[in-house]
Amino acid sequence: MIEEIKQIKIKNLNNLYEYRQKLYKKPILKDLFLEVTLRCNAKCEHCGSSCGENISKDEVSAEDLKKALLDISKHYNANDILLNVTGGEPLLRQDLFEIMGYASKLGFRWGMTSNGILITDEILEKMNQTNMESISISLDGLKETHENFRKVPGSFDKIIKNIKKLQGVSSIKVVQVTTVANKKNLNELEALYQLMKELNVISWRVINVDPIGRAKENSAILLDKDAYKYLFHFIKEKREENIMNVEYGCSHYLDIFMEKEIRDTYFYCTTGLYVASILSNGDIFVCPNVIRRSEFVQGNIKTDSFTEVWENKFKMFRTDERTKCEKCSKCSKWKYCLGDSFHTFDFDDRKPNFCINEIYDEGNLEEIK
Repeated sequence: MIEEIKQIKIKNLNNLYEYRQKLYKKPILKDLFLEVTLRCNAKCEHCGSSCGENISKDEVSAEDLKKALLDISKHYNANDILLNVTGGEPLLRQDLFEIMGYASKLGFRWGMTSNGILITDEILEKMNQTNMESISISLDGLKETHENFRKVPGSFDKIIKNIKKLQGVSSIKVVQVTTVANKKNLNELEALYQLMKELNVISWRVINVDPIGRAKENSAILLDKDAYKYLFHFIKEKREENIMNVEYGCSHYLDIFMEKEIRDTYFYCTTGLYVASILSNGDIFVCPNVIRRSEFVQGNIKTDSFTEVWENKFKMFRTDERTKCEKCSKCSKWKYCLGDSFHTFDFDDRKPNFCINEIYDEGNLEEIK
């Protein structure tokens, strides 16, 4: 996926627009999220899925997941599809490595997002045995800030220890750290950057908290204009140092500034085009960050073939009309932005919850150059 987008980047935004139109007609499954559970040993203030310990344990079975993966491997080249294991906390599923060992034998590549707390030497060995290629560990501030934000006292030191251990697992090519920038940790980003250097982290992904899930009811942690500007400047400066790959997440359209300064790829929301997910209850869905509205659910692997659903449904996601709204209709950037990310679009009021024009005075980006 990244390689294909980088090829487009050599040209211009119009080429990207044309490529997206082709994807509407012939989508390519590249990233499949497996939300294996909504249970979690943390209760993070920003959690987009509102996960926690008391979440229902009515989870899709290993057998149904294996059946879906076999179906996909028979129709597509499994090696071309990256399985992104997510949750909740994936390590709370006792049969996780049984499932992922099966996936690996089918030819799938896979990685995981984890809070990093439950990793043991035994789990490290299972990661290696099942050919896990990448992992993203969450670190949302220095010790006190991180532990208060994620509601797990004593977790910070465990996470640091486990990041070091993960770097020694032979199957893992990338140990990434993800930080969710918010009002409580913005002043600690510089210290976190120094920590990343001490840990020899090669990939640090810094994203902003979005008004979804639990964060939607926690406005005190959301960024304002000045905070966004600080965040973008910070990432730009650290990328210029070229010590590690510091990159903003994929979530939002940020105009030319983003293309040249704070991440490596053009923005376009790939949900339903490159990206799909199997949710913890078996629902066939788009990006798992998207609000769980019934009209977005395309089927369920307990009763439906994933590949048939992928090829014959998802129609509402494969058109420019999917986030068309009055607010964006006259914007010169509509052709490239398309109402920004699907997961932060307000489908009740038909407007995006994030807009770069609102941060930089109707798109005047001169002040950041």
